[in-house]
Amino acid sequence: MAAAAETTTTVKDLEKKAKEAFIDDDFSLAVDLYTEAINLDPINANLFADRAQAHLKLNAFTEAVSDANKAIQLDPSLPKAYLRKGTACIKLEEYHTAKVALEKGASFAPDDSRFTNLIQQCDRYIAESNALTSTLSTTAPLISVPSGDDPRSAVSDGTNKEAETDSSLSQINEVAPSKPKYRYEYYQKPEEVVVTIFAKGIPAESVVIDFGEQILSVTIDVPGQDAYHYQPRLFGKVIPDKCKFVVLSTKIEIRLAKAEAINWTSLEYSKDMPPQKIKVPTIQSERPAYPSSKPRTKDWDKLEAMVKKEEKEEKLDGDAALNKLFRDIYQNADEDMRRAMSKSFLESNGTVLSTDWKEVGSKKVEGSPPEGMELKKWEY
Repeated sequence: MAAAAETTTTVKDLEKKAKEAFIDDDFSLAVDLYTEAINLDPINANLFADRAQAHLKLNAFTEAVSDANKAIQLDPSLPKAYLRKGTACIKLEEYHTAKVALEKGASFAPDDSRFTNLIQQCDRYIAESNALTSTLSTTAPLISVPSGDDPRSAVSDGTNKEAETDSSLSQINEVAPSKPKYRYEYYQKPEEVVVTIFAKGIPAESVVIDFGEQILSVTIDVPGQDAYHYQPRLFGKVIPDKCKFVVLSTKIEIRLAKAEAINWTSLEYSKDMPPQKIKVPTIQSERPAYPSSKPRTKDWDKLEAMVKKEEKEEKLDGDAALNKLFRDIYQNADEDMRRAMSKSFLESNGTVLSTDWKEVGSKKVEGSPPEGMELKKWEY
């Protein structure tokens, strides 16, 4: 119970921070925080609905529809989920889908004027679309058919050309494939490939899509029609857990998360088209050569090496030579030797320098002045 309470508190904290980020117009951060919260509480419909709102602000309308659908699946009576789905579908010009979602949401929130306004907006767009379609159909050229060839006319000899025409059509239908065909296209980003299948009026429950490591499997099985299957081997590998899709009124949009940063020269695999790596700038481990516009540029690395070599081989006398000796010993010493040298030098007021930690580590090092000299302490 304590662990459950702790998890709930964490989710609430993330949700609070996400809402604060949203208010501050940091919508990307809001999406990230809602995602963390969803990972902890994956059956919380409100989190999906709120992340859909953040996606809307980022113009990620497909992601918004996907989150809204998930929220509706978890809580079919959540008004804001329908509101956000409707808003996203309007942006995607899916006005019929938007209207259906908004009308459903309005049934749960009849006093919310936002539903009414958006439904009216959908009606205007649908009317404009129908008017355009009607105009195009009336201005299309008409093809005249000779009356003798009209399949609806019957001649006086008793033959029925309508029956003949029906027979011819049935023969053509027997030859023509009955399997439905859908047009598709794709485009890609550095991190994903987006596939769009143009299938109009397909119920979401009739679409089954599975993702493999390098396989995309699409099945559209509408009652009363032959099932449509599309299962290509993809050009490159994908991350199945990060792939997703959304079913809209006129199309199915599939997002494939690339497993590696390569440019897909086609959607389907072909051994004749090798993948092209996308070059990503890397940090050079080598030191810069300090380029110069002068024709005779000094090699500073070489110069530095020469100075160090001269310092190492420099012949010193007296205290300078002694100090260099001690410095070299300290630089090449291990940790215990360094501790011993520091402790002995400090405690003896600079009169003793030992490298044996076993000897000086367990006792205080007393001062040992040179013969003929006396050790005195400074008084402050």
